[in-house]
Amino acid sequence: MNLEKLTCHEIHDLLKSREITSTEVTSAVISRIESQEPDVHAYITTTFDEALEQARIVDKEIGRGKELSPLTGIPIAIKDNMCTKGIKTTCGSKMLHNFIPPYDAFVIQRLKEAGAIIVGKTNMDEFAMGSSTETSYFGPTKNPCNLEYVPGGTSGGSAAAVAAHEAIMALGSDTGGSIRQPASFCGVVGLKPTYGRVSRFGLIAHASSFDQIGPITKDVTDAALLMKVISGYDPADSTSVKVDVPDYLSYLTGDMKGIKIGIPDEYFAQGIDSNVKSTVLEAINLITKIGAECENISMPHTEYAIPCYYILVASEASSNLARYDGVQYGYRDTSVQNLVEMYSKIRTDGFGSEVKRRIMLGTYALSSGYYDAYYLQAQKMRTLIKQDFDKAFEKYDALITPVSPFPAFKIGEKTNDPLQMYLADIYTVTINLAGLPAISIPCGFSKNGLPIGLQIICKPFDEQMIFKIAFAVEKHLDRAKK
Repeated sequence: MNLEKLTCHEIHDLLKSREITSTEVTSAVISRIESQEPDVHAYITTTFDEALEQARIVDKEIGRGKELSPLTGIPIAIKDNMCTKGIKTTCGSKMLHNFIPPYDAFVIQRLKEAGAIIVGKTNMDEFAMGSSTETSYFGPTKNPCNLEYVPGGTSGGSAAAVAAHEAIMALGSDTGGSIRQPASFCGVVGLKPTYGRVSRFGLIAHASSFDQIGPITKDVTDAALLMKVISGYDPADSTSVKVDVPDYLSYLTGDMKGIKIGIPDEYFAQGIDSNVKSTVLEAINLITKIGAECENISMPHTEYAIPCYYILVASEASSNLARYDGVQYGYRDTSVQNLVEMYSKIRTDGFGSEVKRRIMLGTYALSSGYYDAYYLQAQKMRTLIKQDFDKAFEKYDALITPVSPFPAFKIGEKTNDPLQMYLADIYTVTINLAGLPAISIPCGFSKNGLPIGLQIICKPFDEQMIFKIAFAVEKHLDRAKK
């Protein structure tokens, strides 16, 4: 039995019946990491010794009859921008190449309480800035589906780890599609929760009004299990919202009758790959056949999403990254002669080109004389984009779109053209601008055999509806394949 290829809920059932041990599962995942990492490079840091020790503790507790939570004894990977006490957290950057946090992020605390086993920290675009996991200081991650292609970004390491069976499940973070796009490119499930549903405490900030932590898993059921654990109010995060966390599993019924779905025309317009368009439309036809009502709608401000998003995100990033000066922690050049030289040298050498590009763009947009022309206008457009969604959700339970206008692209194909790279996020940034939940689930393959993702979007704090629809679609797509 290839334990590393099982889902979380399958492993849980086997652990519960004592057919396998957590040590066996963890050892299988570690062996898989050791065999695949020379090619895939999904991880920056691995924690094998600690993971095996935790697995042995779990097995002893199971032997004493302790009740298992759904995540007990499950090996999980963590994107390397979430603080892990005593474990290096680099954000994929030279600036933090030696940073070891003295505390755990809220989601890490929750995972430990649930008995999950952390096997390592995954590779990512530097400070979560990119669309391909090629900007990492530690080198690019490759797509397990085809090693010549990118896994997507910025949570490419987490998506690749799950797709390559180097982890049973993983956590990523999503600022403008950074969970959903790599999930789509790698053929796994990735959920971006409602802003405020999952605490950002201990998440190293990229753009604070956009960032959200979410699950990357092998199927929808696992996403629901992981989402249940990491959700909840956290007083340490001022943006955390005190709302009840539903039992997501209870919504996995497979029933779609009476559900109304909007299909935004703007997400199927010029620029979309014909293979992506036809594959997503085929999935929508299947959704109609299983009981949902689908109608075409218009989201008129979608065309402004990319410039709006990148002005706002770069502005917030320029502010958030001002703290990295080499004084208290992180990279520091000891050869400098004075304070000004130290700041300049550290930030020049410590940041990569994409991070510096966004810092400069954000500083420019926030500067005197340009604030009203750029930042303020972008905030107004953000409101209009959110109003498009608000209006749509007055009539529809969900919206369905592609995740990306094209499948995974080749490594190095877009690195010299930032604007083309930014366009990879055109169908995902709108959701972050509006603070909505959305999921990517696999719905087919391109002519080159690369995965294509379907995006399901719902109103704020309606993740249960997302899971309901996603599970039904997953179930019927699996049947259609057979």
